[in-house]
Amino acid sequence: MAEARPVYSFHGGLLIDDHKALSNTEPTQTLVLPPRLTLPLQQHIGHAAEPVVQVGDQVLKGQMIARAVDFISSPLHAPTSGRVVEISAQPIPHPSGLSDACIVLEPDGEDTWGELPEPISDPLGTPAADLRERIRASGIVGMGGAAFPTAVKVNTGGMRPVDTLVINAAECEPYITCDDRLMRERTADVLDGIAILRHLAAARQCLIGVEDNKPEAIAALRQAIIERGDQVAEVAVVPSRYPSGGEKQLIKLLTGLEVPSKGLPAAIGVLCQNVATTVAVADAVLRGRPLIERIVTVTGSGIARPGNFKAALGTPAAFLIERAGGYRDSVGQLIFGGPMMGFALSTDQVPITKPANCLLAVASAEAPQAQPERPCIRCGACAEACPALLLPQQLYWHARAQDFDKVQDYNLFDCIECGCCAYVCPANIPLVHYYRFAKTEIWAQERDRRKSDLARRRHEARDARLVRLERERKARLRKKKEALDKKPASAAADPKKSAIEAAMRRVAAKKAAQQAETKQPSDD
Repeated sequence: MAEARPVYSFHGGLLIDDHKALSNTEPTQTLVLPPRLTLPLQQHIGHAAEPVVQVGDQVLKGQMIARAVDFISSPLHAPTSGRVVEISAQPIPHPSGLSDACIVLEPDGEDTWGELPEPISDPLGTPAADLRERIRASGIVGMGGAAFPTAVKVNTGGMRPVDTLVINAAECEPYITCDDRLMRERTADVLDGIAILRHLAAARQCLIGVEDNKPEAIAALRQAIIERGDQVAEVAVVPSRYPSGGEKQLIKLLTGLEVPSKGLPAAIGVLCQNVATTVAVADAVLRGRPLIERIVTVTGSGIARPGNFKAALGTPAAFLIERAGGYRDSVGQLIFGGPMMGFALSTDQVPITKPANCLLAVASAEAPQAQPERPCIRCGACAEACPALLLPQQLYWHARAQDFDKVQDYNLFDCIECGCCAYVCPANIPLVHYYRFAKTEIWAQERDRRKSDLARRRHEARDARLVRLERERKARLRKKKEALDKKPASAAADPKKSAIEAAMRRVAAKKAAQQAETKQPSDD
């Protein structure tokens, strides 16, 4: 038996009940299509997609309905065939509770596929640029929550060579089991996607990080690797300590390497991808299918029959919950995502999006009313729990004072918003809310600064253009004047021309004198 791979540790973190057994005992159920699908144009980090369809258009399954408009953007595809009935602002899953631009599709019940790109039969013999273009055109983004366009993330050209591809299969948040079921049910596709990503990144090795509370998934992966026979990856079992699924924390666990502050894993030769993203890559490359569906965990003590469901993007949360038996009478709160990093929803009429992995309905007893915030007692528990080695107390003070320069001095943007600090705070301070507020304000200031800089550069360019045009006008006038001044001198220098002009002047004078004589009055 091979020796187990050594696992390192990271600072802080929490040991909390995982509640996985609520939803991971039954196979994933395929959901029927709802009467309407609502597809937000912003389902990823970067610029929102731009519609390429109009109200009334008939579309086919897999057809692109919104295009990427920038390098960091992602297209959107129809999850089924049907008719576009609306393009307007609709409620979306967001902490603000606000609406955003969406394409509303009414399925026709036929579920007819459109024309798909040809499958790439030999992905390992295909140039990396062609594979990246296929991934980009398929609308694949990170499905672990970050939703960063995958084609951009795997484009490591010009950076340090990738030594290790890390597949994030830790799924450390309590209650969520969609990746667990995916690894058990589509094990071969996980490995196919890994092979493609390794080829793309030219990675020397691949490590699949799985928490030790998923024994069935660990066994399935190891058996599939043995049967495959090419050692495409190695399964590394990590302890169930939240947030072991954080990108930087998982890299530290598996490799012992620290991602530098304000840096990316690429800086230390590591590329990290979520396991569900890996399967989406396999679907796009080997089958030509864009990202139009995902597995969602519907769970919690407020759900009658918790489980995992394969749902089309745009499916309303209420429709999913209804297929899971509906709410129990004891339900107190609906959370989009997990209990640590998710956010409460004010309505269940929001759609499933690409990064959506869980709908958590908790009982009133498990979701007590927020306790009043009390003054910080400087106990230091938040610093002990922080997995990013930050000083949450200092971040809190400066964020609260809106001292955004100082809060950045304490590496605010290294915060992964895992919620460990708020979880252990005896003063009930919602620390992560303060950090999110500070980040939002800094981003807003940065946007304003960029706009101001752009306006200044445009004004300076306009002034420079006006100065240049005035200089050119004066130069033309000067040349013209110089040309006119030179004409008499040139004429005087030509004796023949001067004589002719003098003769013409004498003739003109003689004519004028004759005319004057004829006009003199008579002596009568």
